Amino acid sequence: MAAPKTLQALNAQIVACELCPRLRDHCTQVAQKRRRAYADWEYWGHPVPSFGDPRARVLALGLAPGAHGSNRTGRPFTGDGSGDFLFPILHAAGFASQPTASSRDDGMMLNGLWITSVARCAPPGNKPTPEELRNCAPWLDREMQLLTELRVVVCLGRIAFDGLLAHEARLGYSLKRSDFVFGHGAEYKLPGGLIAIASYHPSLQNTNTGKLTKQMLLNVFKKARKLAGL
Repeated sequence: MAAPKTLQALNAQIVACELCPRLRDHCTQVAQKRRRAYADWEYWGHPVPSFGDPRARVLALGLAPGAHGSNRTGRPFTGDGSGDFLFPILHAAGFASQPTASSRDDGMMLNGLWITSVARCAPPGNKPTPEELRNCAPWLDREMQLLTELRVVVCLGRIAFDGLLAHEARLGYSLKRSDFVFGHGAEYKLPGGLIAIASYHPSLQNTNTGKLTKQMLLNVFKKARKLAGL
C-alpha cells in the first residue's frame, strides 16, 4: 500500500484497516449490540480516524477509542466521559471551538491541535495487546511525518507516553528509558526535536477519583500552547 501523502488520505487508510481480527470483531459486536442509551444510534464500528487542525503545533495522543464513545461516534474522545472532561478544557485552553463534543456533525473545530491515539480500534477492557499496538504504530509514524508544524506532544496516559517513545526509537534515535519517567506534568525534549508532556489520562477512573482534576489538565494544555509558540 502506497504511503498516503495527506492526513485525509491517511485517515481513509486507517478506517479501512483490518490488521487486528480481535479488535475488528469486538468493535463490530459492540456496534451491533449497542448500549440501551444509544439504541437509536448507528455506531461507527470502524477504526477511528484522527481529528483536528492539519497545521497543528500540538498533538494530543491518547490510548484508544472507547467502545461506546469513539467507536459509536467515529471521532476521538467524542461521546464518552473522557471526552466530556477533555473538550471543555481544550476550549478553555483555546484549542477547541466549543466545550462539548457529541458527534462528528456537532460543528467542533480544533485550532492548533490534532487528536489521535496509539490504537485506532476500541479494545476489550481498554487494553490493546502489544501486537495490536505494533500493528497500529505505522499509522502514528506516518501521521507525525505529515504534521509538519508539530512541536509538542501531550501524552494522555502511560501507554500513549510509551507509544511516543517507541515512535522515536523507530526513527532510529537512541533512548535511555530511565531518562523518561512518566508522571503528570513531566516534560521532556525528545531526540527528534519534539517536546513531550506527560499527563494522566482523562478516564473516569482518574477524574472521578480526583487523581486528575480539570485544573491539572488545563495546566498541561496551557503549557503545551506556550511551548508550541501559540
